[in-house]
Amino acid sequence: MLALGMLGTQELVIILIIVILVFGVNKIPQLGKGLGEGIRNFKSSIKEISEDSDKKQSEKEKDK
Repeated sequence: MLALGMLGTQELVIILIIVILVFGVNKIPQLGKGLGEGIRNFKSSIKEISEDSDKKQSEKEKDK
């Protein structure tokens, strides 16, 4: 995992070829769409949690 940041062009091409072989060319856009939706949902959930936390904290400060 430590070497993950040191991926070069050759490694990325090999990974892309493996992904194409495993999933096929037609499934790659669907995988990208699903990944994008997942990331979007994750970010919105984190934002909601942060806003709820800020709201609760401000309510506690008002009660003091």
